[in-house]
Order: sequence, then structure tokens, then C-alpha cells
Amino acid sequence: MADEQPQQTRQLALQKIYVKDFSFESPKAPGVFTTEVSPQTQLNIRTGTQEIAPNVHEVTLTLTVETKDRDSTMFLVEIVQAGIFSIQGYTAEERAMLIGSFCPNALYPFAREAVADVVGKGGFPQLLLQPINFDALYAQAQQERSEGNGGQRPPAEGNGGGPDGGETH
Repeated sequence: MADEQPQQTRQLALQKIYVKDFSFESPKAPGVFTTEVSPQTQLNIRTGTQEIAPNVHEVTLTLTVETKDRDSTMFLVEIVQAGIFSIQGYTAEERAMLIGSFCPNALYPFAREAVADVVGKGGFPQLLLQPINFDALYAQAQQERSEGNGGQRPPAEGNGGGPDGGETH
């Protein structure tokens, strides 16, 4: 046992969660409340990260929710939910997985609640965003990066991509 090297202690800690940006638009109000509609909702998800100190990362989760009736926008919500995470003792691959999967998963419930709240305050029925499997999104993005485009994946429509490749759902 004397040949064993001491391992660096692994640490993953959420230090702070905050809203970095938030907007709600209802361009057709109040008319949208007095007509018969067939709403269709689209959710676009992006993540991003920046190292703000050694072993400390700001991770952002951007949700864009647009509900339309035919070609007319009923409402549009965008939130950038952010968190500061201390991540140390992990390999680069493990750290990338934590930033691309674990961190957005920790942020999502906060963003989901904020979206539901503002949509209700905007006069619309409650919007319940479904749970998201960030592990699967991260694995899919990694697979797509390794398959083509010289390891580069074009961003999804209307966004700049991120650790999850800018998935649209």
C-alpha cells in the first residue's frame, strides 16, 4: 500500500444560483385573450460556461420558450439562469461532463419555475415544462461532435451552441 499515490480530493459545490437575464413578451395582448387559438410551444435550450477563477465556473442555462398560434407569437420568454460551481479534482473529460450535464440539471428547476411564474403573470394558462435528461443531451452532443464536421457541430437554428451543442426541443 506504500506505492499508492494520494488522490486529489474531488469537489463539486454549487456556490450561487442567480438569474442573469430574463424577458417576457406578449406582442398580441390583449387581443390574444379574446380569440380562439391553437397554441404550439417550442422550447430551445442552450448552455454556456466560463471559468471565473481557478476551478470555479459560471454555467449558464438559457431557455427560450415561444408559443405561437399559426404564425403569430402569443408569448416569448427567455431566461438565462446561471450558477457558480466549484469543480476540482476531476479530469478534463469529467469536468466537461459535469459542466455539460450535472450543472444544467441543477439549474433547470429554477429556470422552469421562473418561466411558469412569468407565463401565469402574463395572463396565460400555467406552462409546465417537462423534465429534461441533460445526461442524454450531453451524450448526444458528444456523439455528434465526434461523427463529423471535423469535430465541429454547427449551432442549432437561432443560437450559438454551448456544451450541449445548443439543442432545440
